[in-house]
Amino acid sequence: MLIDTHAHIDGEEFDEDRPEVIERARQAGVASIFIPNVNPSGVGKMMQVCAQYPDYLFPMIGLHPEDVDAHFHEALDNLEQLLTDDNPFVAIGEVGLDFYWDTTFKTQQLEAFETQVQWALTYQLPLMIHCRSANLELVEVLEKYRGCGLTGVFHCFTGNEEDVMRLLSFEGFALGIGGVLTFKKSKLPEVLAHHVPLDRIVLETDSPYMAPVPHRGKRNESAFVEHVAERLAEIYGLDRKAVEDTTTHNAIKIFKKYPLLRS
Repeated sequence: MLIDTHAHIDGEEFDEDRPEVIERARQAGVASIFIPNVNPSGVGKMMQVCAQYPDYLFPMIGLHPEDVDAHFHEALDNLEQLLTDDNPFVAIGEVGLDFYWDTTFKTQQLEAFETQVQWALTYQLPLMIHCRSANLELVEVLEKYRGCGLTGVFHCFTGNEEDVMRLLSFEGFALGIGGVLTFKKSKLPEVLAHHVPLDRIVLETDSPYMAPVPHRGKRNESAFVEHVAERLAEIYGLDRKAVEDTTTHNAIKIFKKYPLLRS
């Protein structure tokens, strides 16, 4: 059993063949797909798609750092209204910091991220964290909450040994590993093999982006997460079932509202 902990399957890229994409995922052994939210305008469609597959697709709620602008307070207010005590969300995400392309709203990104960290604590939900060109600033925010019980995933991890040491110092967090692991020139296999125990890894696709080999350059989809599991098995010298069992256990432990935890 596999869990794709991060897939934008509600995106327009899947509007023409979403049922077929989900069926291929099932056939590949994917038991569930978790869907991140990126802004208030996308919540409606995400929830509609999840309602069509209530035992298979599970939503998150959050404001992506690239969607933070001068009006971010209003966006956060709109999202927070959905965080009732019986909310359906399995995580606060996709949230974080991204200073790669533009730092115009750097201060606002930092404030928005910290606000959503506080949501995670209030509603006892894990964080799905996006971070690009902002590792030091990210750690600085999280340090304020060390020991408070935060959990979550550092999504799309592609960092080095130093990044591993910083991020995995936060107990209750795992690294989200996807298609980059399979790329020919990726240094990620060596980093994982020498510095990251398998019990700190969850699987993800980030579909429709960053498809793994042998599908690189094409639209990514959840079924392709099996290629990531296969590459992890090679790296750790394990059979694929051991990788599936461990990474699925890791995901269930982090995403405490996920129904399989209660079954």
